[in-house]
Amino acid sequence: MMFSRNMFKGGAAVPHRKNTAQMETKKMNVPEKVIIPMIQHIGAPCVPLVKKGDTVKVGQVIGNSEKYVSAPVHSSVSGTVTNIAPVLFPGGFQVTSVEIKTDGTQEVHESIKPISYSSNKELLEAIRQSGLVGLGGAGFPAHVKLSPPPDKPVDTLIINGAECEPYITSDYREIIENSSSIIGGISILKELLKVKNVWIGIEDNKPEAIKILTHLTEKIDDVRVVKLKSRYPQGAEKMLIYSVTGRKVPPGKLPNDVGVIVMNVNSVSFINEYIKTGMPLIKKRVTVDGSAIKNPSNVEVLIGTQLKDVFDFCGGFSCEVHKVLMGGPMMGIAQHSLDVPVMKYTNALLAFGREDAEIGEEGPCIRCGRCVSACPMNLMPLYINLHALKENIEDLRKYNPNDCIECGSCSYVCPAKRHLVQTIRLAKMQLKKAAAK
Repeated sequence: MMFSRNMFKGGAAVPHRKNTAQMETKKMNVPEKVIIPMIQHIGAPCVPLVKKGDTVKVGQVIGNSEKYVSAPVHSSVSGTVTNIAPVLFPGGFQVTSVEIKTDGTQEVHESIKPISYSSNKELLEAIRQSGLVGLGGAGFPAHVKLSPPPDKPVDTLIINGAECEPYITSDYREIIENSSSIIGGISILKELLKVKNVWIGIEDNKPEAIKILTHLTEKIDDVRVVKLKSRYPQGAEKMLIYSVTGRKVPPGKLPNDVGVIVMNVNSVSFINEYIKTGMPLIKKRVTVDGSAIKNPSNVEVLIGTQLKDVFDFCGGFSCEVHKVLMGGPMMGIAQHSLDVPVMKYTNALLAFGREDAEIGEEGPCIRCGRCVSACPMNLMPLYINLHALKENIEDLRKYNPNDCIECGSCSYVCPAKRHLVQTIRLAKMQLKKAAAK
């Protein structure tokens, strides 16, 4: 059965540009080397379990941590460890990474076998050992999300298939190509969480995905497809929860505070495949698009593959590249180098020529209020911008910049092209620094 729901406040009517929606996923060849970072998630970094000169196999654990909010890291290839060293990431910090020269055989590690479990505790531990983190871009360890505190009972599971950012179609292709695996994953999670309701949220610009999953869930109790209006950032957790259930997640709170867990469609599908095969998270479907891409594609990429290898697989560039993003155009991170690797949460690689890369010169705020109307979190970005630039810490606290989800709606609608998201990030850092004193 399929339902329609109302909209959240604010957001932006961004162009869809789903150019690769009808392009079946291509499997990329094994690269000559991979670089696998020891942190690919929110939480504690892993410690390398291998050393230079070691031989590794596909699926082997090469990094782990005893911290709860963390997820193991596995080798995506077979080959030899050639280096373990810090790598500069776009956020400006160094991440210890394992470099592996591939041998081309893709020999699978002997520990890889179908998963058996007899309790929820064993299932959650298996999910942790799989290395699964949020595949929609957030990178939150899945076993933590699926273990809500006893005092916060969850009655609703929402499967996020909204995929509201322009260009990205990796979730859509998962629905088209692996819908039965999504249903299998839902069955596993229903039993684990004992939830009463399961909703699959999909924006109305994906009618084929809605049709497929509506058909597959017709005879499944308590699993329903929700057709969501296409408006950015519909796929953000708090917006999605409100659109589907009408529940509002309070500032500073998590979805389980209102009885909800949200899982990305790719994450749900992966859980099903992992239980069947035992192969941990070593690959990712990535949408490769943008005005500078010669052959836009959806590509199955081994984690750790360098960006330059992915772009070469897609035919290289059709013009001079002025900006490369990991992620979508609204929330993606600009890349300083094509040597950085694809990570677990990478869902898109976008490359743009001069015309699409330029955002124009920043002008003075004209107090039009469009950023306020567009903010789905009911913030006042213009005042956060003002006080962050002046480092007015006490005034910043009044405008709650930490509630910002950094969706970029305010920057998108601003006629003066103010760098609102960037200064809100600055405001968060200023408040964090002030709190540490």
